[in-house]
Amino acid sequence: MHAVPYFLLFAGFACRLIAIPVAVQQRDDSSTNSLSNPNYGPIPGQSSLYSDYRGKSPLFPANITSPIPATSTGPPSADDELFQNLLGVEWIVFNLYQQAVEMFNESSFTALGYPNTTYDRIAEIRDNEAGHLRIFQNSISSASIKPGSCKYEYGFTDAESFLELQVFIEVSSVTFLTGLVQQAQIKATQSNLLAIAASETRHTAWALIDAWNDSPFAGPSDTVYPYPNQILEETFTAFTIPGSCPSQNPPQPNPSQHLPQLNFNANTTDGHPGSPITFTYKTVVPDYQPGTDYYAVFFHGLSNITVPFDTTANSSIIPAEFEKAKGIILAAIADAPGAPTQESVIAGPLFLIQQPETLTSITAA
Repeated sequence: MHAVPYFLLFAGFACRLIAIPVAVQQRDDSSTNSLSNPNYGPIPGQSSLYSDYRGKSPLFPANITSPIPATSTGPPSADDELFQNLLGVEWIVFNLYQQAVEMFNESSFTALGYPNTTYDRIAEIRDNEAGHLRIFQNSISSASIKPGSCKYEYGFTDAESFLELQVFIEVSSVTFLTGLVQQAQIKATQSNLLAIAASETRHTAWALIDAWNDSPFAGPSDTVYPYPNQILEETFTAFTIPGSCPSQNPPQPNPSQHLPQLNFNANTTDGHPGSPITFTYKTVVPDYQPGTDYYAVFFHGLSNITVPFDTTANSSIIPAEFEKAKGIILAAIADAPGAPTQESVIAGPLFLIQQPETLTSITAA
């Protein structure tokens, strides 16, 4: 199996379609300013562009990568920061698929035994993700900047390693979005996030069935992780080339805790329920205080289970109570049982994909 970095990570406004070119490489500043008008360009849910465009070049609005400046001085909307974070991570997801569309063709997948529809489905998901970009741009008020694209590196080198990363990101994105709902202050935002999560679930179901010959079902519930900005920080760190973001972009994610990030030792565990696990650190080691108890808190489905954590061996046990071979497990190191607050988490989260089981080690050191 190929080693690839990971992550995470997504509604509609009634407005008319204005005819514009949709697949050019870049626009000038006047086009960037036009994007601040939600009536500009093809409308997600109304235009078929976001379902059946199949060109190699980026489609609207991803053909305009610059930040969109604020056009008013009034107070920002209550959920502007949420959508700025979401737009930032959506650039990562869109560009993952865009790079795949540019790099591969139908035979890249059929030569490996995948269905002859695989490349077309990847292109269709790319189109969907461009629609998400426009939805999130339109969800940020005119009083706030709309982040532009950075440059990204994903680590896949062929069709097989792309599919490994693709299913991991899609499974993880649902966990991120369900947690993000808790941050929303506007009821319409909550509904819109659930609608986008449903779209991502369809992407996941396709990948599990066609690419992995696995069940598309994650059990009675997908996993909820209550602190989505921690997932965002993992995602930005994993895929964004340092120094490549536009200087006008707001900090992302905002706010950020800058937590130590986790891997695990694949030589000591299979990463499945009931197995011991030794954590490793991708960045800095947490500052464990003598005399303080620390815990490994594992999230799966709608529940979490707390297990003692040995700070000397960096070890714990993945709860055997969790259903096997379903969805994804997230683990965090916390200074309180259950990680009851964002501040109680001192490292993580670690993603342990359970479905397909063969990809659990994708987040191993």
